[in-house]
Amino acid sequence: MDVFSSPLEPALPGGAFRSALRERWLRFRNRLIANAGFQRWAAGFPFTRAVAHHHERALFDLVAGFVYSQVLVACVRLQVFDVLAEGPLSVGALAQRLSLPAHATTRLMKAAVALDLAESLPHDRYALGRLGAALRGNPSLTAMIEHHAMLYADLADPVALLRGQPTASNLAAFWPYARNADPAMSEDVRDYSALMASSQALIADQVLSAYPLHRHRRLLDIGGGEGVFLAAAGQRVSHLGLMLFDLPAVAQRAALRLNSIAPPGRAHIYAGDFLRDPLPAGADVASLVRVLHDHDDAPALAILRNARAALSTGGVLLIAEPMSGTAGAEPVGDAYFGFYLAAMGSGRPRTAAEIGALVREAGFSRSRLVRTRSPLIVRLLVATA
Repeated sequence: MDVFSSPLEPALPGGAFRSALRERWLRFRNRLIANAGFQRWAAGFPFTRAVAHHHERALFDLVAGFVYSQVLVACVRLQVFDVLAEGPLSVGALAQRLSLPAHATTRLMKAAVALDLAESLPHDRYALGRLGAALRGNPSLTAMIEHHAMLYADLADPVALLRGQPTASNLAAFWPYARNADPAMSEDVRDYSALMASSQALIADQVLSAYPLHRHRRLLDIGGGEGVFLAAAGQRVSHLGLMLFDLPAVAQRAALRLNSIAPPGRAHIYAGDFLRDPLPAGADVASLVRVLHDHDDAPALAILRNARAALSTGGVLLIAEPMSGTAGAEPVGDAYFGFYLAAMGSGRPRTAAEIGALVREAGFSRSRLVRTRSPLIVRLLVATA
């Protein structure tokens, strides 16, 4: 039957009419694309060939994505980018530096070139590629690439994960607050605190550039980890008072960092559990940096209510994290973080509208999105008490 051959009921309102029309179009399009004869025709017809090849490549990238990621892991663990940063090298010289056989070095470098991590030069020589150079300039990404070994193990059976069937979760063990009935008592925080700290500098720059803190007098960083964000804020605004709240074992690590770089009395560290304990008062701006999406709706709402109670009327809460539905970055929020948080066993990526609804339910009067330079990495919602 033709896509338009069955008439729509005239009683359908405009929105329903458009929705029904779109559904019919999708059924027609998908039947066409799935047809092997159409695929052969589109791949050969001059006006559709480029589009067909683009989609063919995109589909293969989905299939081969895990292999690509393992090429990246190998480059990171062998320190290929650091070695090539010193200058182009021959296969023989690279093999010696990487402690690999020559044929294995060639295999790895050809794969790295195909992924734009390296560049090939005449006479079997290789140089650092554009993406390799970018990775070398971002040590937080290198730490995340190593960390992903846990994620890959947890995603070995994604259907079991989606069905909630019991599986050993490396991520849940890595992030103690995702599994511990009383995370405030956990001392096993060194690894995850260090990972968060390694990636926090880039986030801090994005947030503090989007929302300057000069008009505020005191910042409370809730779940502030080792204090990287708070330290960056203090460096930007010399008069800003600094407060940090986190689990006792994490707060101890934050105190070591902040007390070593801040004048005596400027930084105040508070230990506790933001789901159970009241937050310290006195700040006119508070921050939740990559905290909310780690928690399901009920605890997320509890955190927001706790933050609202700590702020006076007119106080500001900064919520900074990757968000679902971000235009141009949908795979980050909805695919990557959707499954990462599922494997972790806690939290979910939310749209800006969903976070705004939680913020209003928590007692904040209004909220707005503030543009960041790289919304793929982090978006910023500013709520006013």
